[in-house]
Amino acid sequence: MFEYDQDIVETLLSDNENFQTLYQQHHELKEKVTNASLGISPLDDLTLGRMKKQKLLAKDKMALLIERYRQEHA
Repeated sequence: MFEYDQDIVETLLSDNENFQTLYQQHHELKEKVTNASLGISPLDDLTLGRMKKQKLLAKDKMALLIERYRQEHA
């Protein structure tokens, strides 16, 4: 995730609490979605769909923070 922006991600992880929270939330949701998809933690389709949407929303918010950082430090 955000391979091309790894330096910015590392900076935001150390300096931005909002980014830290979003990053942790995304990581946890990614693990849950993966486990559900593999059958390790069975979930109904509605719950799985909601989790996927939450995961994507967290990623989108992180992308916005990365873009804002890039513009402020150009």
